[in-house]
Amino acid sequence: MNEQLSSDPDGDDRRAALESLVDAWVSVPEAAELQGRSLSTVRGQLKDRELVGVRRGPNNAVYIPAAFLTSEGPVSALHGTVTVLADGGMDDLELLTWLFTAQDGLAGDGTPIGALLTGHNKAEVRRRAMETAF
Repeated sequence: MNEQLSSDPDGDDRRAALESLVDAWVSVPEAAELQGRSLSTVRGQLKDRELVGVRRGPNNAVYIPAAFLTSEGPVSALHGTVTVLADGGMDDLELLTWLFTAQDGLAGDGTPIGALLTGHNKAEVRRRAMETAF
C-alpha cells in the first residue's frame, strides 16, 4: 500500500470519490478470514500488490475492495493490471478509482474490475490500463 497517500492534501476528495464507486470493503482481518489465511499473508499480498487497499474509516485502518477477493485468494487477473497502472505512475487511489469507473465496451458491469471478474477481458483491460497509465 502506498503510505504517501496519508499526507496527500487532495486525498480526502479523492477518497470521497472512491467511496462512491466501491460498494463493499473488507478489513485486513476480514480478508484473512475470507481466504482462510493469516494476517501476515494478507499484509504480504498488499506488499506484493496482489491486493490493493487504502486507509479509511475513523481508525484510518487499511481496507481492501471486497471485489478483489475470493475464498481462494486475490482475483488472479488483478495483480498484472495493478502492476501496469502503478508502473504508469498511478497511486493507489488513482488506480482503484480507474478500476471501479465504468468504461464503454467492457463486460460485466462496465468497470475494469467487473470485466476482470468475468474472466474474459483481461487483455482488453490491460490494454486500456496501458493507454491510461502511460
